[in-house]
Parts: sequence; structure tokens; C-alpha cells
Amino acid sequence: MTVRVDLNISLDGFATTTDQTPENPFGQDWGRLVAAYTATRTFRERVLGDTSGAGTTGVADRYGAEYFENIGAEIMGAGMFGLHDNAHDPGWRGWWGEEPPFRCPVFVLTNGAPRDPIAFDNGTVFRFLTASPEEALALATEAAGGADVRIGGGVDTVRSFLAAGLVDRLHVGITPILLGRGKSLWADLRGLEADCDVTSEVAESGVVHVTFTRR
Repeated sequence: MTVRVDLNISLDGFATTTDQTPENPFGQDWGRLVAAYTATRTFRERVLGDTSGAGTTGVADRYGAEYFENIGAEIMGAGMFGLHDNAHDPGWRGWWGEEPPFRCPVFVLTNGAPRDPIAFDNGTVFRFLTASPEEALALATEAAGGADVRIGGGVDTVRSFLAAGLVDRLHVGITPILLGRGKSLWADLRGLEADCDVTSEVAESGVVHVTFTRR
């Protein structure tokens, strides 16, 4: 079992954007940050349900496919699920409609009011809990049944697992754009690479894929 993280970050290290509006809750910068990934065949099929075969292939698509391989459970923060904008909506079921791309148990970390689990026909089950990274990982590991556990995001959640030394493999797709503001993935993580084997690969889009694998 491997604990994995995959994130898109900017050239200056930001994993979040700050230009969101009520009319555009993701913001234009987010689209720029993840453009290479969302253009891939894997993303179009797995997330958008497009089985036409459209989308880019190559390096970005290979990493996109690996993102979904052998995942038995996922952990995410309340913001990734959308509770920051929908905390008072008891009917909120996440950003992904009735076919969330996870297809496994998903543990959503929240300090808000308790919520009942939400189950979907494709195997995705969102469970909401207040827990430390260690406690959440223990639950996710059991649910994964020997498969990998992915720490999905957002950046605060990922950083808490990195700081606790719980991540076995961190993959970042460094998009060659400058955001200048947001939340930095690397803040207070000086020396993270010291106990890791580090590889890098440049995709056709110019995105640099860097992987830190803990020894």
C-alpha cells in the first residue's frame, strides 16, 4: 500500500488560485493551472464521461491514467468537496454530479456539522469525519483493502500529511505559469526532498512532472 499525492502547481509553487467569483467559482487561473491535465483523454473519459477517445495523449495522459490506478480510498479536505461554499446546503453532493470519478470510499475531513455518508452507484461513498491525518489515514488504509490511498487535496490537507511524514509518493505537475499569490505547497517544508528519490519529466505541453518517492 502506497500513500500518494498528485497535485498541479504553478512555477512559483502555488497550488491554489485566488481569482474566484460567485459567477466563476473556480476562477480563470484554475483553468490555466490544470489545462494540460483536463485536456487529456483520461480526464475527458474518467471525469467528463466522454468515451469518444477525444483528448490529448502522451506524457500528460500517462500521468493522468496513473492518477486513477490502484486507488482503494481517498482523503480530501472539506474545500475540495465544496463545503466551503455549500456548508448550509444539506443536499450538496459534491462537484461531480452523480458519477464522481473516485469509485471508492472517500473520507472528507471537516470541522463542520456532522453529515451522513453519501453513496453513488459507481462505488463512490463520501464519508465525513473530524480526524487527525493519522486517524484519517488509518481508516482509509482499512477501507482500501491493500490498494493505495490518495491524499486528494486541497493544499492544506496535502501539506498536513506531508508535514506528518505520511506520504510515500508526491507527484507534482509544475505548470509554467506564474500566479504570484495563493497557497504555496512548499511553505515550511524545507528539506522535504532529503529522504526521497526525485525524478522529473517534461511533457509536450511544457508541464514538468516531478515525483518525490520516499526511500
